Amino acid sequence: MSDASTPPVLAPWLERQLSRLVEHSGHALLLQGPSGLGQYPLALALAQAWLCHQPVTTGAGQRGCGMCSSCHGIAVRTHPDLRVLMPETVMLALDWPLDESAHKEIDDKKRKPSREIRVDAARDLITFTQRTASGDRGKVVLIYPAERMNGVTANTLLKTLEEPSGDTRFILATEAQHQLLPTLRSRCVSHAMVGPSQAEGVSWLTAQGLPEALASVLLKAAGGRPDDARSMAERGWTDARWAAIPKALRAGQLEPLQDLGGAELIDVLQKVCHDQLAAHVGGAPRFFAPQALVSGTSLQSLSHWAQALQRSARTADHPYQAGLMLEAMVSQARQALSTRAL
Repeated sequence: MSDASTPPVLAPWLERQLSRLVEHSGHALLLQGPSGLGQYPLALALAQAWLCHQPVTTGAGQRGCGMCSSCHGIAVRTHPDLRVLMPETVMLALDWPLDESAHKEIDDKKRKPSREIRVDAARDLITFTQRTASGDRGKVVLIYPAERMNGVTANTLLKTLEEPSGDTRFILATEAQHQLLPTLRSRCVSHAMVGPSQAEGVSWLTAQGLPEALASVLLKAAGGRPDDARSMAERGWTDARWAAIPKALRAGQLEPLQDLGGAELIDVLQKVCHDQLAAHVGGAPRFFAPQALVSGTSLQSLSHWAQALQRSARTADHPYQAGLMLEAMVSQARQALSTRAL
């Protein structure tokens, strides 16, 4: 949780975007882009800047002061003019309090925390927008991850999002814009998240405590997304382990992938497949160093593997037997990488 005594520290590329977005005058803003680019911290910093009683101007632009009662209210998750709309699982992970009834149901084991944004929460949000703001800075609604709204929840919000009551502004943050209803996207001004350069990303990761060599490898492994690279380091990825994966797959070795869940396993395999296909047609690999890849593979075999991985990705979160899934996926990869080009 943020310390209310000082403004929250944002990565430099997020600071630059905040300085532009804080002047946004529309009532609904959509922060969109792939995971790991900082949609949530940017959205929260923007909400703080809009609600702050004494926003400060820095070299990068205006932002919340981090010291007034409004900034303190956001830091301790009690601001009366800020409402977050999130899946209960995300709220718990990010230290946002659940309402009393939901908290009791979960504590009493009557149900598990929801992985989707519940329609009941959306209806409560509409009531919030109709109330008078407690301060003179209006009200802010933060919806994250916006793609976790199902069709019913999204449709419940459409009219309010188009014509919000009073001085209410919406920030929607998503890592999967394509999953949002077109009618919802059309009611927002879209901002495409901008990531750092390789050098800036590595510099930021080293400031987080990663060795430079590891930071460089994992930033590339994460497709240039610093938050994802940091998460990989926290989950125990090393530069040597990452570099060994393509050739370990060709040899049918399970060890480098042994502790991965279904979705992460498929993500890693898709990155290997992507880079093998890119190298085959003379392109530059995106996730691996060129020397880590397998040579002499069949384009047809790689293409069939890519299609199989796409099918597997659709059911990655379904219940499965982890050991059997790993064996099957590694066997599939071994066949694709061992088939020689004609």
